[in-house]
Amino acid sequence: MKNKLFALVMATALTPLSIWANTTVVHNINGYTPTNNGDLANFQTLVFKDGRVINRGNESLVSSYPDATVIDGQGKVLLPGLIDAHGHIIGLGQNLMRLDLRDTTSIEEMGEKLKAFASQSEQDWIIGRGWNQENWPVKEFASAKDLDKYVSDKPVVLSRIDGHAVWVNTKAMELAGLKADAKSPAGGEIIRHEDGSPTGVFIDKAENLITSAIPKTSMKSLSSALDKAGEHLLSLGITSAHDAGIDKDTWQLYKDRAENHTLPIRIYAMLSAADPQLESMLKAGKVHDNQDMLSIRSVKVYADGALGSRGAALLADYADRKGHKGLMLESQEQLQEIYKLCFTHGFAAHTHAIGDRANREVLDAYEAVFKSTGGKLLRNRIEHAQIVEPSDIGRFKELKIIPSMQPVHATSDMHMAEQRLTDNQLQGAYAWQTFLAQGSRVAAGSDFPVELANPFHGLYSAITRQDHQGQPEAGWRPEELLTREQALRAFTLDAAYSAQQEFKLGSLEKGKWADFILVDTDIISAPVQDIWQTQVLQTWLGGTKRYERDAPALQ
Repeated sequence: MKNKLFALVMATALTPLSIWANTTVVHNINGYTPTNNGDLANFQTLVFKDGRVINRGNESLVSSYPDATVIDGQGKVLLPGLIDAHGHIIGLGQNLMRLDLRDTTSIEEMGEKLKAFASQSEQDWIIGRGWNQENWPVKEFASAKDLDKYVSDKPVVLSRIDGHAVWVNTKAMELAGLKADAKSPAGGEIIRHEDGSPTGVFIDKAENLITSAIPKTSMKSLSSALDKAGEHLLSLGITSAHDAGIDKDTWQLYKDRAENHTLPIRIYAMLSAADPQLESMLKAGKVHDNQDMLSIRSVKVYADGALGSRGAALLADYADRKGHKGLMLESQEQLQEIYKLCFTHGFAAHTHAIGDRANREVLDAYEAVFKSTGGKLLRNRIEHAQIVEPSDIGRFKELKIIPSMQPVHATSDMHMAEQRLTDNQLQGAYAWQTFLAQGSRVAAGSDFPVELANPFHGLYSAITRQDHQGQPEAGWRPEELLTREQALRAFTLDAAYSAQQEFKLGSLEKGKWADFILVDTDIISAPVQDIWQTQVLQTWLGGTKRYERDAPALQ
């Protein structure tokens, strides 16, 4: 009896140590988190163990964990790790290693950057991205000859900033075997000179006439791009990203890296409907690991092009190109067949649709397939949902379609959109607040590398609908701006919801992964102009610090 009593006393005495030995307490913080009950919680102490949140509260909570590792947050702001609900991870990593033309404002400036890059590159093909003719003095597409002036001995392929057009030199067209009388494929357009010959600019599905000739990227190169992108995203406070359209090689890479526990961030990946091996990937089944680092349970479908290249499919003509309504990349019948294939295998369908015609046809296709096949509860999404006919907005709620939108697109596009579209066409444009008001959840992202991956630029755009100079003064079409709380939720909990992860990620609630960031700006109360300039000090993933800015460490 005495031995039993002694054992009980000893067990009781050791209980605090055994329970709290692996516990970490971060205190002296100004913490914010959305919650599943709809509130925005403010707290001063966060407690986590084995990578998961076990408590949060005020400063008095520290004394409840006497044997825990205690970190002084030095009054910094703590937020849940941010989630980018639409990006291109490998594309970002490759972009960080390729020619970046994002800031160029003329053909001449771009040409000089191209020439300098090509002179130092050992690659057989010069690949770049980021040009935007809307930023040039003459806002028109250029030609292959404009590139030949700078590089003519190597093939050059430069993607437009939105990824929906390529501009190439003569060498690239020659190596691709392009003939002067080549026909534009369905869903694509070859821009031509007056004599009918290709200019060197290829829109949407016509891109493949050139890009199919580019040598295949090695798995080693893909893995390097993943590491490069992961490092960059963690430095920006992004702990999870939704990869909008992966091919078979990337699918294999992600699975291999997840199995070896070497993924740099959490990834929710969408299979590309354009991949010839889509069906084999679907048959392999959904992918999920018990650390919630990788989830593959959806397919990215492509309905139309982009507004900047006039490929977005519209119900009425473009205001600045009469007789042209953009491009549908798939017919409604084709969309329905893809959806049936996805739903039959238990995969959600996330469809790129920018123009009002594309959004309507996609909604029609979803509705038809829901009636015949089911799939309505799979958290299907429309990616971008930029220009929606107002009468179609309610259908998103009725059909349980999640609008996955990128706030920074509105501020990047606002001047161009007013040239491309009439005021009537803009009535349902970038309509974030209208979607929220009807009960839809908006999943926010950036569409990196189309836009910069910095989520604080997106939060600022969502809250102000202004450029970084504070223009226009009241915000562009300000009735659609979000509150600070709504914007934070769109980049955290609602983004997690759109991936069926709202009970694991997106907020700092008990039992969820301890994914959080420390930043230098209180985005809930600071002057609004400070938001886009926010700097990330630390990024923690599953209770492990994965990034720290060059600054004195928190103790």
